[in-house]
Amino acid sequence: MFLLFIVLTLSVPQQPREVVEAYEVCQKFQTLMAEDLDFNRAFEATFTKSPTRRREIAIAEGEFGNIDTAQVDDALLIDAFKSRMLILYLMMPLMSPDTKRDEAVFFPPRIKAIFEGKAPKRPSRFRAFSLQLRRDAAYLRAHLERLAKDRPDVAERIHKFKQEVLSTKLEPPNDVVKPLTAYSRGRVLGLDEPYYQIGNYAVAREGNEMRIIGIRFFTRLF
Repeated sequence: MFLLFIVLTLSVPQQPREVVEAYEVCQKFQTLMAEDLDFNRAFEATFTKSPTRRREIAIAEGEFGNIDTAQVDDALLIDAFKSRMLILYLMMPLMSPDTKRDEAVFFPPRIKAIFEGKAPKRPSRFRAFSLQLRRDAAYLRAHLERLAKDRPDVAERIHKFKQEVLSTKLEPPNDVVKPLTAYSRGRVLGLDEPYYQIGNYAVAREGNEMRIIGIRFFTRLF
């Protein structure tokens, strides 16, 4: 029995410390999101701290159309990206309503307008756009909280989303996870810079720690 244990132990490859840390930072992101769906807090705790990478993430993932982002301030781009991601997370518990009546309650005109909004074509209007996204996110959160308070089924939807999606434990595979190159989401990384794909998360080394550089959690709506 002891020899069998040794054989089984030796047959399981040990993941490099870098891979373990990559999984840990992704798990931390999900854990923080599951607490209160606060994307900003989870972002600040787990995503890249590099201003350059943050800007490129916002451009690559924010889906801001054909606007000339070179003329838009870093802070505005990043804030708009955070608001859009928060809107998407807040929307997820309401997806696939059971009835047409539920759909009308979950997505009244004011909420639908949030998802139908488009990025401006002129950089001079991006500040107003970013501020509107922040207001939209706050309005959607209040809407979701009102529904959860009035309807047990919505409260259960939120609970299931947190437990079944955001609280799912991320486990490394049996095979050793190897780094990739040629990250394709914008110019976040150079072609030769290594990164790891951990489920829907892209993770890269930044100094002495691993940080998230991208997330493709679900089909985007914008």
